[in-house]
Amino acid sequence: MSTSLPTDLDTTKNADLIEELKRENNYEGGEETQKRIKTLQLLNKVNLDFIREVGRRQRMPQSQIDQLGGKIYPYGSYRLGVYGPGSDIDTLAVAPKNVRREDFFELFPAILRRHAGPDAVSSLTSVPDAYVPIIKLVLNGIEIDLIFAAIPSKQTLGKDFDLKDNKILDGMDEPTIRAVTGPRVTDEILALVPEQKFFRTALRAVKLWAQRRAIYANIVGYPGGVAWAMLVARVCQMYPNALGGTLVQKFFGILKAWNWPTPVQLKDIEKGSQRTWNPALYAGDKRNLMPVITPAYPSMCATFNITQSNKAVIVKEIGRSSKIADDIFNGKAKWADLFKKHTFFTHDHKYYISIIASCNEPDGAKAWAGAVESKIRHFIGGLDANTKMIKLARPFTKGFKRVHRCESDEQIKAVKRGEMKYKVEETKTIESTDPDLVAANGAGTATNDDDAAPAIADVPGAQTVYTYTYYVGIDPTALLEQTKNLDIQAETSSFKDRCYGWEKIEINKHSVEVVPCKNWMLPDDLFDPAAGEVKPSKPAKKRKFNGTDEDMPARKQAFTGANGTPTSSVNHGSETPVMTVQPV
Repeated sequence: MSTSLPTDLDTTKNADLIEELKRENNYEGGEETQKRIKTLQLLNKVNLDFIREVGRRQRMPQSQIDQLGGKIYPYGSYRLGVYGPGSDIDTLAVAPKNVRREDFFELFPAILRRHAGPDAVSSLTSVPDAYVPIIKLVLNGIEIDLIFAAIPSKQTLGKDFDLKDNKILDGMDEPTIRAVTGPRVTDEILALVPEQKFFRTALRAVKLWAQRRAIYANIVGYPGGVAWAMLVARVCQMYPNALGGTLVQKFFGILKAWNWPTPVQLKDIEKGSQRTWNPALYAGDKRNLMPVITPAYPSMCATFNITQSNKAVIVKEIGRSSKIADDIFNGKAKWADLFKKHTFFTHDHKYYISIIASCNEPDGAKAWAGAVESKIRHFIGGLDANTKMIKLARPFTKGFKRVHRCESDEQIKAVKRGEMKYKVEETKTIESTDPDLVAANGAGTATNDDDAAPAIADVPGAQTVYTYTYYVGIDPTALLEQTKNLDIQAETSSFKDRCYGWEKIEINKHSVEVVPCKNWMLPDDLFDPAAGEVKPSKPAKKRKFNGTDEDMPARKQAFTGANGTPTSSVNHGSETPVMTVQPV
């Protein structure tokens, strides 16, 4: 900790960081920002009209309807001031006690379309059964996550209504408490940092770094935006006079030496009637590996789903970046070195596991993929427990959507296990925040959707199959390298049981397959040659001679389907499979 004032070197490195962030297109132009402001103003008008409509349906007198009030609260990256081109906006619609959550999902979309116009809403997906019930939409070209909270203690919401007041939690159910927590945490973070300007510069850098290094995705067990924000805020508290560039250097140095599971807290945990994070009382809290605690009451752990493998990856990346940050200040590196893209597919792992969620219709595929993705962290936890075979199971932070056209059951079966031969559309990278993927609970109803079967010549009996694929990098133990036999039957079976336990499952439509492969078997569309990415090549076979200078006959290579796609095991010129997974 230090209250030292910035040096000339600090000032120079901070200016260099801002210039690099600009080169990375991290800042949004004024015109786009004005578009966001107008869009939020529109949402606020829609929310007020929605609340008045509920009052009319409840036959309230007009004088009472006029007093109801309501408000839209932006939070997340927009409220923190670290949004950039293409960033979504997290928003909370707040209403008085007479408005129900069911009213929100029933009435709000239609009222929004009436106010916005027919072409302004290009996508809208309602997810009423999510952990935090949500409407995901694209309005005026801006992705918006809209959640809802009715305040049970308020008959009206006047100008003096304060979302930060703990008393508003009285009488709230759990989904509503979770809904208001986001904005309350965001406001607390801003209130607890000494200098918001330098906090924002540092947070922009850390977010960009985490995204580039593929460790930014709460749904698969990495810190999300709010967790990274709290970690940066804690460093700001420790160095209250530091500039943004210096805060980034200190960020990596402090976290490199952090004694996990010591929690990161911005203030003492407030006590009250609501359950708060307490590892002395709750076994689940005690199991948190890298706890980062939200400052708003009731305090929770924002990183509860980090697994052992996730932790190992994060710690390794922080160590790498701490050295780079020090080299930057020593004149041996540039900020661009910190933001170099990950090498997850090109270099990092020898083995991979593909998790392929498939469905024969687009909306069902989206919802199903969301359900599968939400279970991946449990699968990683199971793989982590297989310590005899697996040193590390590293989930990638994004999924890959592909569309295929199949003419037979055999082709469909092959596509479900990773075959690329029948792909008819360009692969699309999908993040869990994308409205194209309902990620929260796998439940949802998509409307106004442009995603349809590809426009190709129809073949009698042909069927379109939609797949969403998630990848896990595997680092084997010495035992696995020696035995060449990976048995994850139990882990795969448990994972599939979780997925097929989805309440909206239709067995004749939805399928999930777990398919291992070597790095050279990965699909070509995971690599960007224009960016210099090179797909790993298949190792040359060891040549054996029989005394007549003729090669030994090549042995059967199991585990390789058409076009090099994986089936069940890999064999590279050896009678012992390189990787074997028992069918489940």
